[in-house]
Amino acid sequence: MRLRALLETDALGLRLLGGEAELDRSVRGVMTTDLRDPSRYLSGGELVLTGLAWRRDATDSEPFVRILAGAGVAGLAAGEAELGEIPDDLIEACERHHLPLFAVHETVAFATITEYVVRQVSGERAGDLAAVVDRHRRLMTSGPAGGGPEVVLDLLGSDLDLHAWVLSPTGRQIAGAGDAPLAGPVGAALAGHHLAATRTGRRAPHRATVGGTTYSLFPIRNAGRGPVPASRDVRESVLSDWLLAVEADASDWPPARLDLLQGVTQLIAVERDRRDAARTVRRRLAQEVLELVQTGAPPAEIAARLRVAAPVLLPGLGSAPHWQVVVARVEWGVAEGSATTGAPAGSSGSAVAGGPVAQALLEEILVDPAVTGPDSADRIAVAHTGDEAVALVPLPAVTAPAPAHDSGPDLAPAEASTDEDSALHADVLLAAVREPLSAGLADDGRLTLGVSAAVHSPEGLRGALEEARHARRVAAARPGRVCAAGHHELASHVLLLPFVPDDVRRAFTARLLDPLRDYDRRHRAELIPTLEAFLDCDGSWTRCASRLHLHVNTLRYRVGRIEQLTGRDLSRLEDKLDFFLALRMS
Repeated sequence: MRLRALLETDALGLRLLGGEAELDRSVRGVMTTDLRDPSRYLSGGELVLTGLAWRRDATDSEPFVRILAGAGVAGLAAGEAELGEIPDDLIEACERHHLPLFAVHETVAFATITEYVVRQVSGERAGDLAAVVDRHRRLMTSGPAGGGPEVVLDLLGSDLDLHAWVLSPTGRQIAGAGDAPLAGPVGAALAGHHLAATRTGRRAPHRATVGGTTYSLFPIRNAGRGPVPASRDVRESVLSDWLLAVEADASDWPPARLDLLQGVTQLIAVERDRRDAARTVRRRLAQEVLELVQTGAPPAEIAARLRVAAPVLLPGLGSAPHWQVVVARVEWGVAEGSATTGAPAGSSGSAVAGGPVAQALLEEILVDPAVTGPDSADRIAVAHTGDEAVALVPLPAVTAPAPAHDSGPDLAPAEASTDEDSALHADVLLAAVREPLSAGLADDGRLTLGVSAAVHSPEGLRGALEEARHARRVAAARPGRVCAAGHHELASHVLLLPFVPDDVRRAFTARLLDPLRDYDRRHRAELIPTLEAFLDCDGSWTRCASRLHLHVNTLRYRVGRIEQLTGRDLSRLEDKLDFFLALRMS
């Protein structure tokens, strides 16, 4: 609405004191303040209402008006109830800064003006939003040339001053308006809020505050799924659906405006379905390779499939890549107080198929979190079998010299090396997504993941698959909702420890460590910390004494006490190894 419309409304009792040339300014909101500096609460376009309580003398008007003009407010309306009339110094300051100034009659409450402005602005914005939705619907139905979700986000920003982003379930930005991407940590935090709220069954949109900014979060569900049955378990989709994050508080929006934002999410869902359809080819390729590898097909047949997959996953690559295999598993249990898990009453963990969930989740996890946009997953082919998802990830070869003989075009020559910087590493793969995924898994879900080494021959794929599965089992033996393990851990003692039966672990550690714990409890002798430091220093008396800030003789006394209590000799490698394993298993 325009300032002129306010002046023409008799019921508001406004009288123009200056700024007639600026009456065509748009009013996008209203704010009442008596702060000397209200700039932190202004975003531009507001009609500011003030009772002048901030004014102590004539010198206060200039800085107050300068702050309002700098913030880009539409106009200032000052009440006459406090001073009887508007002071000349305020009128002159508004003239200098070309800020329209109104006097509000003492019989008119600020609440009356506020209610009128909010009603008019909300109605106009609802109409504008309807036009946005209709305009984008025409663009989307005309095909991919419509521009995708970025178009509707640009319209929301330009027409309604609403900043919005489309995020993946891990918080990665899929689309955004303009040149202001959402910071990665903010996106992850918003995704975590959204997943946690969805799991508890709260009605959308969800309100979240991150870094002092309030956002409203709307789910984007695949339009191609059709109506969602009332009995459907939310765990089937919570880790795969996109969300729309709007930088605004929608808690006081009228129903009509909320409905229109839901229309925006439906438009974006159409684009999501379109891109999911394109992913079907990569999934089918991965499924074919997985079936061949698992059934022990001849390497030549597997190589033929890889020859087809390479140009699809890495178009324009001069030579076929090396490959890594990643295995993921999502398992659901029955949490205590299952009414808060988002699952229907009476449902159980076995009722939720883990394979499709793990497939969609692994496709997202394997995308570089620093890369924005929906097409960055084009290198990833993920299949699923049972409750397990298997990803076939190509890695470009660093060199691709011409082979001296015909080794076949399916894979890179053996002498080509893998770029280690592009290889996947289990210890960093989940770092950026652990927080939001833990919120989505809540207290009844678990994600475990294993990563193989890179291979460059068809014969190596079967071993890579088993290696990734074994690494996943190592991850599954660890505590936590989200765990991963890599191939390098399979050559370490950590591979053996998780598979030692619990009763054996307890008996072994109790026999070696309980006497030391009991002694420490009675005498505060710190034998356990001393043992840990001694082993960590490879049995070096000097280095261990220095680390513990002890005299070497004191250290020798403590080690002697450890040997006396346990009947072991810490100069022997076998006894050192037993203590080391006991500490690791405790």
